[in-house]
Amino acid sequence: MKLVDDWRFLLTRSHSMWGFYLTGLFLILPDLIYVVAGIDTNPRAWWLLAAAAWVYGMAGRLIDQQDEGGTGPLTPLGAIALAALVMFLTMGMGKIPEGEPEGIAVTDGAPPTVEEWAAVAVPLVAKWEGLRTHAYLDTIAEPDVWTVCYGETRNVGPNDSYTPEQCAAMLERRLLEYRAGWHDYLTPVTLNHRLTPERDGAFTSFAYNVGIAGAGGSTATRRLNAGDLRGSCEAMTWWNKAGQRVIRGLVNRRADEKRLCMVGVR
Repeated sequence: MKLVDDWRFLLTRSHSMWGFYLTGLFLILPDLIYVVAGIDTNPRAWWLLAAAAWVYGMAGRLIDQQDEGGTGPLTPLGAIALAALVMFLTMGMGKIPEGEPEGIAVTDGAPPTVEEWAAVAVPLVAKWEGLRTHAYLDTIAEPDVWTVCYGETRNVGPNDSYTPEQCAAMLERRLLEYRAGWHDYLTPVTLNHRLTPERDGAFTSFAYNVGIAGAGGSTATRRLNAGDLRGSCEAMTWWNKAGQRVIRGLVNRRADEKRLCMVGVR
């Protein structure tokens, strides 16, 4: 197959083609980054990038139609479109701020006690997991798994049955494991000065839902360690998908966790 003689010139003028490619790239990249590197990034920023690429492609197409005799893409309108794209590329992608931002309330010298934490975490997770006192086969999981109480799957058999009180005690024991696992990802400053009972409970719920490694390696935890409490609470809300689809129940759960996470942030 032979390329046309002026292929280099065509590439510089194919704004709509590049806009189409960039739009697709920006929509695919966040999932690709998470699958390859395990890093979650701001979906709103990627959506803005995709929208900017689409605008660039449409504006560039108008440039081509109106100025077919031009010598390149950098007409005034093209320059504006490219500047807008660069601006969107930098939005939401900046360095995580360091230190304690002004207006952030911090705790004094120690993480919340187990009693303080449990008073928040246990009812929060119970609310979103739902109670089933008799074991059932969870067919949504891969592979299917016997589940009981508030999502408990460890050593559960098809004939298991528990009282609500036993389920609550079981949930607290399991949540303590998730709390301890997530705490391993925290800096000493975060562990001793940035955890209110509500924030500790919200992140425990988050870890119970997405896994300790997922929560610990998330942007939400990295921002918390950097002192960006508002950004940390917001980043939890990005985890609202299951099977690559946004799930309304997860959107609502993340909003509830964010609400608690923000307690103490002035």
